[in-house]
Amino acid sequence: MIHFNIGSNLETNSYSKFDNITIAINLLINSKVKIKKISNFFETPSYPNSKHPRFLNVGVIAEFKGDHNNLMQITKLIEKKIGRIKTIKNNPRVIDIDIIDFKGLVLNSTKLKLPHPKCHLRNFVLFPIFQIDPKWSHPIFKKNAQYLINKLSQKSRIEITRLEKNVNIKL
Repeated sequence: MIHFNIGSNLETNSYSKFDNITIAINLLINSKVKIKKISNFFETPSYPNSKHPRFLNVGVIAEFKGDHNNLMQITKLIEKKIGRIKTIKNNPRVIDIDIIDFKGLVLNSTKLKLPHPKCHLRNFVLFPIFQIDPKWSHPIFKKNAQYLINKLSQKSRIEITRLEKNVNIKL
């Protein structure tokens, strides 16, 4: 299985943050990525600058017949198509598609690090994973999402909100 985390903290002239994430998932589907499960939307403060707009994120489980490099190219193309412009790290963005785990592969190349190097520290990654795949285990640490959530700071565990809203896509 492949785990993605898809987030947005900027609206465009035409689309909301919810729309940006939904469009990204539809573009993944159109790129031959088979979506299996999608979490609810989760909302968090922007990190590290909480003065930036709040983030919406979803976790996604998918299957893909190509390799990790091909998938990364697809995600970067989708981000560009939706309007992401690379700026300063952690600046607000219309879309962010991260490959969290690609079939348990451990990789440390200049273009892609798998699993995502900070996934075990991020509430907006762990809570959606726990919702849709509670048995998932971090490929390096061999710990499940609940264990990693329990290791987060109290602040990190309470500043995330699961919204009663789902991506509007029929699977």
